[in-house]
Amino acid sequence: MAQHHFHLQANWPGGRNSTGSIAAGNLQTKISIPPEMDGPGVGTNPDEMLLGAAATCYVITLAAMIERSGLPLAEMSLDSEGVVDVTKGVFTYKKIIHKPYVALQDGASEKEYAKLQKLIEKAESSCMISRAVKGNVEIEVQATVE
Repeated sequence: MAQHHFHLQANWPGGRNSTGSIAAGNLQTKISIPPEMDGPGVGTNPDEMLLGAAATCYVITLAAMIERSGLPLAEMSLDSEGVVDVTKGVFTYKKIIHKPYVALQDGASEKEYAKLQKLIEKAESSCMISRAVKGNVEIEVQATVE
């Protein structure tokens, strides 16, 4: 069994409306509370980072599955949306919606398109970030396939 360890260093100089920073490998950025939550909106924030983690994990997992299956990929992109609910002052990350766009090369067969549809759904349940938040954050996939 292999284990991989990832480390992050965070610096936060003051109160709620301060601006801090994080550093984790190639990720180095300022952080603060987003303006939607009455913060200064400098750098990124936990809501964007969770969405980014889920989105990049999904798209990388899908790309690997498409490659392993030998499908003739022409292009792929992803838009993702995070939904945060605020009820009685409690912030809850409710849902992530992945909207992948996947195009196969001209001449792809119906069988290849059917396989692609299965992989689009399977990638969400196979992604380690999706599995990490399962039961706490709903994840939905709304694909466009050409």
